[in-house]
Amino acid sequence: MAVSMTALLDDLQAETDAVGALVARLDDDSISTPTPSLGWDIRDQLTHLAFFDELARQAAVDPTEFRRVAEAEAGTDHPDRVAAEHAHMGAAEVRSWFLQARQEFIDTFRTLDPSARLPWYGPDMSAATSVTARLLETWAHGQDIADALGVRREPTDRLRHVAHLGVRTAGFSFALHGRAAPSAPVRVELVGPSGDVWTWGDADAADRVSGDALDFCLVVTQRRNVADTDLEVVGPVATEWISIAQAFAGEPGPGRAPGAFPRSKR
Repeated sequence: MAVSMTALLDDLQAETDAVGALVARLDDDSISTPTPSLGWDIRDQLTHLAFFDELARQAAVDPTEFRRVAEAEAGTDHPDRVAAEHAHMGAAEVRSWFLQARQEFIDTFRTLDPSARLPWYGPDMSAATSVTARLLETWAHGQDIADALGVRREPTDRLRHVAHLGVRTAGFSFALHGRAAPSAPVRVELVGPSGDVWTWGDADAADRVSGDALDFCLVVTQRRNVADTDLEVVGPVATEWISIAQAFAGEPGPGRAPGAFPRSKR
């Protein structure tokens, strides 16, 4: 099926608007509210998104310079360094940067072929995958902000993009932990917010993950421990994968401890 860059970018814009609404009234004090990501406050979540939006756009317009910058800034502490370098910013400045960087990213990617190959941290990716990755990041960091503010977000079918990357990055999750990706297939069956059933993988696979799409997306973005969801995980391969699932780039994330977010506090 052909990928619609317009539809992808429209969904990214909608996810951006949702995060923008969460932080629209924050002042210089409340933007410093700690989030569940250890050592990060709401400001750090937003500056992270803005910084990597700018880098993702640079990967599209000047891939040579992107590769130089990415190599120079490599290191497991890079995200924390980005946060520290922008910790002085006030709420209005942070919001402005986030929204401007996102708009420039969207405007640039509207001109691209969805299949165009772009460099990133690790393997190159298509322009469409780059957009999907920005949507996943926006949703995941938006979840941290919502948790910090004690807000429950209403899930939307935009979660399908997050779930799709969660499935596609199964092999990546194993590689991050120095493990060979199993050859046994895993079937994933999820119920989206609108009630549609989303499926991936061999229907006859013995290993399976099934349940609510929101639960799955929270797990693969490491915003919830699988023990705090109603996901049904069957088989050794599926069990191992879900225990280390990571749909975002970077070093292995610490995830969330079981019991940190009981089901009633999703």
